[in-house]
Amino acid sequence: MEAVKNFIRNEIVLVVAFVLAVASSFVVHPDSQYIGYIDFRTLSILLALMITMAGLQRLQVFRQIGELLVSKMSSIRGVVLVLIWLCFFSAMFITNDVALLTFVPFSIVTLSISNRKDLFIIVIVLETIAANLGSMLTPLGNPQNLYLYSIAGMSLGAFVKLMLPYSVVALVMLVLSGFVFVKAAPVTLAEKHIYERTNRDKKMIGMYVFTFLVSILVVARVLDYRIGLVIVVGLTLICDRRVLRKPDYSLLFTFIFLFIFIENIKRIPELSAAINSLVKVNEVGVSIFLSQFISNVPAAILCSGFTDQIDKLIIGTNLGGLGTLIASMASLISFKQYGYIDGADKKKYIGIFTVANIIFLIVMCLIYLLM
Repeated sequence: MEAVKNFIRNEIVLVVAFVLAVASSFVVHPDSQYIGYIDFRTLSILLALMITMAGLQRLQVFRQIGELLVSKMSSIRGVVLVLIWLCFFSAMFITNDVALLTFVPFSIVTLSISNRKDLFIIVIVLETIAANLGSMLTPLGNPQNLYLYSIAGMSLGAFVKLMLPYSVVALVMLVLSGFVFVKAAPVTLAEKHIYERTNRDKKMIGMYVFTFLVSILVVARVLDYRIGLVIVVGLTLICDRRVLRKPDYSLLFTFIFLFIFIENIKRIPELSAAINSLVKVNEVGVSIFLSQFISNVPAAILCSGFTDQIDKLIIGTNLGGLGTLIASMASLISFKQYGYIDGADKKKYIGIFTVANIIFLIVMCLIYLLM
């Protein structure tokens, strides 16, 4: 019984999606149309990326890059700015989840050996914002971007152009925040991890770089998603099969259950009409609002079923990742990492996190209104 409670607590979005899918199936009984509900292209790309990132993360590639960059800094402000930049820029390609899983624990260690534990909260909060806002620039950055980009049929260049103004302003704000909240002071990072890579490790890194390039070709619609998935899964099975246990399969099932729920709702005329009219009032505003309570991935899937203004949903769900702690599920990753620290003040963290996120959200919304 305790195991069930823990599962529900840890996978609440998956459980809710499952309940909604099952409940809707009592109204719209399963039939031949159900298979058409599933966006297999998005799921295939997401799985391929998760496998690739899990492999590179297991080999500590991202952490090694982070340590190399941080070691070049001589002041604590420089260290903090590099940590923020790492989350911002890496999230564009390795997803916001992986960026935070990699660099938040690294930041905790770095600040600890620098004797600057007083910076834990502000640095982790800024890193979280950086990962969520950096990830919005590319379809690879987060799951809702990948899904919305897939159904929008837009080019990669058009997607980047759409989100570029928000990313530029976000980066400027993050840099200014680093200067405001972290005073320049000398720092010495005595501890350095020595990476001794075997020939096999080097080959594995090369393989995962290749599978990442394959994933990009699929995203850019140069390569068919089925071929891409076969290449990624096939190579991993042959060379590094244990990595196949690492991806977040619960996210894939969450997508599937939400697809079923949304498509079933669309087949209920009265309910479909009501939601359709609500979403079309203001796609950006509605998706931001919904993200605060159900997170931006479910909000993207829900709203996409009732409007063809996908570009507005891309903006809304990306900006909607700011705000509450659950607005972006990636934010929970850094919160959990902070919670592992001895003497962690979770209430203070949530307070600072919420204030900072609201400020960034207001500025991002102003940018949208001025565009």
